[in-house]
Amino acid sequence: MAVKVMMPKGSDTMTEGKVLKWLKNEGDAISTGDGVVEIETDKVNMEVEAMGSGILRKVLVAVDKVVPVGELLAVIAKADEDISALVSSNGTAKTEVRSQESGASTHAPAGAVGGTPPPAPSTQPSAPSAQPPVPSTQPLAPGPAAGGRLLASPLAKRMAKDMGLEIAQITGTGPNGRIIRQDVERRAATIPVPRSSATGVPMPSRTPAPAVLRRPAPALTGPDYSDEPLSSMRKVIATRLVQSKAPVPHFYLAIEVDMQRARELRESAKLLDPEMKLSYNDVILKACAAALRQNPEVNASFQGESIRYHHRINLGMAVATDGGGLITPVIRNADTKSLAEISIESKELAGRARTRKLLPDEYSGSTFSISNLGMMGIDEFSAVINPPEGAILAVGAVTEKAVVVDGRVEVGLRCRLTLSCDHRVVDGATGAKFLQSLKQIIENPVYLAF
Repeated sequence: MAVKVMMPKGSDTMTEGKVLKWLKNEGDAISTGDGVVEIETDKVNMEVEAMGSGILRKVLVAVDKVVPVGELLAVIAKADEDISALVSSNGTAKTEVRSQESGASTHAPAGAVGGTPPPAPSTQPSAPSAQPPVPSTQPLAPGPAAGGRLLASPLAKRMAKDMGLEIAQITGTGPNGRIIRQDVERRAATIPVPRSSATGVPMPSRTPAPAVLRRPAPALTGPDYSDEPLSSMRKVIATRLVQSKAPVPHFYLAIEVDMQRARELRESAKLLDPEMKLSYNDVILKACAAALRQNPEVNASFQGESIRYHHRINLGMAVATDGGGLITPVIRNADTKSLAEISIESKELAGRARTRKLLPDEYSGSTFSISNLGMMGIDEFSAVINPPEGAILAVGAVTEKAVVVDGRVEVGLRCRLTLSCDHRVVDGATGAKFLQSLKQIIENPVYLAF
């Protein structure tokens, strides 16, 4: 019996997906469980496994084509089986082809299978550079990937263009040799200082300018702007933020926390186990789980006609992906896990989230979320609630500052925490009690042992 190959629904918010790469060709033998096609969902890239055996008889969707969930992608059947009815029933489907860059592939089981046409060659001509190549002290990057596309993140491309750098002359260190922001910054730092034409010696300068400022100004040629199609993830972010910020009545509570004992805890943990790289974020995650256990009213979500109080504490942590966008991996039952377990799990989940290798059940089901921009030097900010959750905590940088202790000015270690609340679920006093509990736990980490 023929097996229909459909675009799977990779998450609750997914409405369409894009075919990134076919792993099998028409005519290939397929066994149950074989990886057949790699697709891009709104959250991750995933490899779809075959749910039946046979021959990949017909592929109906080309690489880089975006189709709705449930669309027929291909057909697996016996070599002599008539599949004309299945193929013709898909002939009226209208889908849009959108060329976008693909990120690192991931592997996840799914309830559908896909087919395998060879990748379509790129038809987009590359614009000639308006600037002569910049001398390089680094080896040239690898050639374009299959299909003629150069693997580089959209941010890296924009930075290279703004700096007047040839993207093809930059060595990529990201997944599969992909060029990322750090690669462009390293390339900009290698641009030589201008030299005197007479002596060949570097020209004197009282204060050397940063490497980026020593480059020649780019020629003002070419178009004034370029439009880049939204990725599946960015579409969902746009939709979800409108759903959250517009109808959800946000209010914000901020508190400053003394992080001195948290730092001592990190240093003590490193003495006990040099392999344990405990971060401030790990401490805050564990402290949030403990504070939610003390204040279950905050571990809730709005359900229209009711408020749902969750009996499990599943912490979502916002992570920026390498190719742009945001995903929230989930630490389940965080209140039952030790600080060391949370530290290990959070780092493992964050690493796979950045390269979009999470499984669907690893980024769904959170009951409370945490967004930390402190490592980027942000002192304080307000995060947007991830619906239907009732609150999200924004974590700022841990910094030294002058504080008054017993009438004396001392150097203290402080961090600003801002709680965004859905006023339909969490009242001001309820949110304030949660922050008081959180502050007490962080400033007295002995609580984390219980």
